[in-house]
Amino acid sequence: MKLTPLNDRVVLKQLVAEETTKSGIVLPGQNKEKPQQAEVVAVGPGTEEVKMQVKVGDKVIYSKYSGTEVKLDEEEYIICKQDDILAVIE
Repeated sequence: MKLTPLNDRVVLKQLVAEETTKSGIVLPGQNKEKPQQAEVVAVGPGTEEVKMQVKVGDKVIYSKYSGTEVKLDEEEYIICKQDDILAVIE
């Protein structure tokens, strides 16, 4: 199955939260709060008023309580408006 966002919506896949200790040991972030960082996996066509500024593959930071969480084929995604994206990570 494929998710195709409409209008000015974007489909995001949340990045995995990991923490590295000073000695280099990677701790999985299961008990931590989820980061607001994600990768764009699909972008809608936009509207006359809203030109899409993100593209597939961009790493972004989005608003904490934005979007709708969706589970599809055992993967979790977030569908939100482009306005909920705060910044692109370069």
